[in-house]
Amino acid sequence: MAGGANAIRGSRVGAGPMGEAERGDAAPRKAVTYFCANEHRSVITFAVEATPPDAWDCPKCGLPGGLDAENAPAAPKIEPYKTHLAYVKERRSDKEAEDILEEAISLLRSRRKSGEIIF
Repeated sequence: MAGGANAIRGSRVGAGPMGEAERGDAAPRKAVTYFCANEHRSVITFAVEATPPDAWDCPKCGLPGGLDAENAPAAPKIEPYKTHLAYVKERRSDKEAEDILEEAISLLRSRRKSGEIIF
């Protein structure tokens, strides 16, 4: 048996039984065009009864696309990565941080004096 002898010829993925001429009627559809900030135009097909969304991500660049060619949605602002410390500093002032640190140090010192084991 030569390589490829078991291959199915003349068929495609999703094809019905051999000899079936019709696959049924296709549902009625409508084409909706979306425009991104990079001036890409994407035509997306929806069922007629479906309500198309106001925005669709551009398959070419990933930016959001809108229905108005003259006013495409702006690219989302990408915020830099923040560390845990950066988030804490947003919530607490330097004075609050000093107070919390002093309280924690006092607690550790009191445990040390009482002979409590600290790990």
